[in-house]
Amino acid sequence: MRRAGTGRLVKIFHNTKINCSVDHFIYMPIVKHMVENSEYRLDSLFASLSDQTRRAILLMLLEGDLTVKEIAAPFEMSLAAVSKHVQILAKAGLLTQHKSGREKWCRLDTNALKPAAFWLESYGQFLDDSFELLEELIELQGISTEVPADT
Repeated sequence: MRRAGTGRLVKIFHNTKINCSVDHFIYMPIVKHMVENSEYRLDSLFASLSDQTRRAILLMLLEGDLTVKEIAAPFEMSLAAVSKHVQILAKAGLLTQHKSGREKWCRLDTNALKPAAFWLESYGQFLDDSFELLEELIELQGISTEVPADT
């Protein structure tokens, strides 16, 4: 942070110069950080959910807390590989881990998917509109939507 010649502060923030007056100096970097942080969180959530093994692990944890060994049991992969999947889920904030004795227990964080759900809900209106247009197109084409009965 340095003072520019005209009484304005110049700060280099993530390789970007921000020129702002003293009263806006603190506000702009905080807002930028919040936006970048929320984008990173969404990217991390969706990236962690992109793998079917990790989605299966989350389904298992819906029933209750499990040890990493219990999580690894149904998978045809090493304990180390399952542990890496668990670490990715933990880093994304989808589960928490705690150690009890020699075992590591995992617990699903039910609030972790809220940012992704909120983001997806914002696109829900487009899905509704698309289905309505599809229904109109089907009616215009004269395509029957009735399921034929088995004889």
